[in-house]
Amino acid sequence: MSYFEVVTLVQAPMELVFDTSLSVEAHTSSMSASRERAVAGVTSGRLALGDHVTWQARHFGITWRLTSAITACARPGYFVDEQLAGPFRHWRHEHHFTAAGDGTLMKDVVDFAAPAGPPGTLAEVLVLRRHMTKLILLRNRHIKELTEAL
Repeated sequence: MSYFEVVTLVQAPMELVFDTSLSVEAHTSSMSASRERAVAGVTSGRLALGDHVTWQARHFGITWRLTSAITACARPGYFVDEQLAGPFRHWRHEHHFTAAGDGTLMKDVVDFAAPAGPPGTLAEVLVLRRHMTKLILLRNRHIKELTEAL
């Protein structure tokens, strides 16, 4: 299993950063390089507790689908999305938001495991952890740009 954290300071109100982080449109626009889109479940608007969404994206030359659910949500401080079906043996992404002066400290805690036993673990260590961290940083940069522009 892999675990990593990413912390991003956003100069925008906590409620705005939280709500934008749950926006399907904000997520898909942040992942445009991988052509990510919502293809089932909640496919537009803001996700809420209990919502399911199936994402489709292209990574490493392969089209993947991942169905996730919002399994915990306490606006504006915290929400969790977890994989219900998809390429990982396990995927849990905690999103934490705390006030930081006039802005918001956004902290992502990601815990995941690749499938396929020892070969998957090797891929996780050599490639996936770095790739997933890069995607979260990309997403956070996009959320920062969107919310700071308002």
